[in-house]
Amino acid sequence: MVAVSAPGALPPLHPLHAILLAFPFPLFLGALLSDVAYGRSFELQWANFSSWLIAGGLLVGAFAVIWALVDLLRGGRAHRGRLALYFAVLLAMWVLGFINALVHAKDAWATMPEGLYLSVVTTVLAVAAAWMGYSRSRPGKAT
Repeated sequence: MVAVSAPGALPPLHPLHAILLAFPFPLFLGALLSDVAYGRSFELQWANFSSWLIAGGLLVGAFAVIWALVDLLRGGRAHRGRLALYFAVLLAMWVLGFINALVHAKDAWATMPEGLYLSVVTTVLAVAAAWMGYSRSRPGKAT
């Protein structure tokens, strides 16, 4: 049996792109949870955890953004709108994550509450990007 995509649907993610897309959400979510823990306990190590998790999310997220840009440039006209939106969400996630990293580079006490707010927005954008990426067309049955 041959698997085919529905006509006019986006092709599924490349497996390597799917792996790269899997990392930003849990890393940015971990940073958000670390920010919440720091906000409740004021233990300095939680702020350090957040900084490292954000750095990891940015590192892997950068490769996902580059891959999305290549998909956008190589994609056909029929898919340009969805690919552009996907790229824009990933880019916004990365840019706000970078700003979040700069905020977390300050003294731990000075990161609150901006760092927490940026972590929330970055995590939401990471969820949206993952949802958009993984919800591409699924192979159907050939008839």
